[in-house]
Amino acid sequence: MSKQNSAGIPLRTLGRTGPDQVEVTAIGFGGYHLGTIKDDDEAVRLVHQAIEAGITFMDNAWEYHDGRSEELMGRAIADRRDEVFLMSKVCTHGRDRHEAMRQLEDSLRRLKTDHLDLWQVHEVVYENDPELHFAAGGVIEALEQARKEGKVRFVGFTGHKSAEIHLKMLAYEYPFDACQLPLNCLDGTFRSFEQKVLPELERQGIAAIGMKSMGGVGDMVKAGVVSPEDALRYVMSLPVATVVSGIESPEVLEQNLNVARDFQPMTADEMQALRTRCAAAAGDGRYELYKVSAKHEGPIGRAQHGFPPYKEMRA
Repeated sequence: MSKQNSAGIPLRTLGRTGPDQVEVTAIGFGGYHLGTIKDDDEAVRLVHQAIEAGITFMDNAWEYHDGRSEELMGRAIADRRDEVFLMSKVCTHGRDRHEAMRQLEDSLRRLKTDHLDLWQVHEVVYENDPELHFAAGGVIEALEQARKEGKVRFVGFTGHKSAEIHLKMLAYEYPFDACQLPLNCLDGTFRSFEQKVLPELERQGIAAIGMKSMGGVGDMVKAGVVSPEDALRYVMSLPVATVVSGIESPEVLEQNLNVARDFQPMTADEMQALRTRCAAAAGDGRYELYKVSAKHEGPIGRAQHGFPPYKEMRA
């Protein structure tokens, strides 16, 4: 049986081998969806409920809802910082180390903490992003500086667009601790991060953090392609440290907790059967629009790359 915390949530290793390695809950709390909750007190209560129920991996990003997601999470964890593994993301989108460090200070202030457990380069989705990030004076230098100054423990990067762009980042052989990537049972047969990126992460000893287990907005579930339980269980059965899931209500929280507490890994045959059953729905990308369109690219990244806001673009 896999290791669990006292609440029955599976625990998994994040970080490279050695004394800095830590265990995190196999299901995480997504910061983006936190910012969609209109009532601040309700949002804070939901984070408290998640922590009290055993979920300790907290996801966020500097740009989520113009900082509101970080502010809400900061309120929620102010008196329980040592109970959570706190991650946020830097959103330079090609800008330099100085901008990255300024954003880090913003994140620390909003989250009411003196350090992040994991700081990741956010939304690596444009073809030239790897070159911009690794350029002299770029954001990778900020990761180094922040770690040396004790403001972050672990570093990584995220993205949802293309397995090939992830592989470009990984080709630098930089010692990332973690990498966040979209994984679900449709991805397994369509422009697949699972098939292309996960093996390279394992080769380099980088912890995988799954996201978009239901396609980001849940359309694959709403359409009846897959149940939420099978969607989560599939990704949790992959070699991932945790699965970040959007939780915007007590009902969704309870759904995710039930999957985590009852978790039994799918067999290889079960996973293949689910991929095969979903292959027709996966084939044109309609449930993974972040791979085939600009719809999910954030406004700050779009502006930095010279693209107009999505609403101003023609279909």
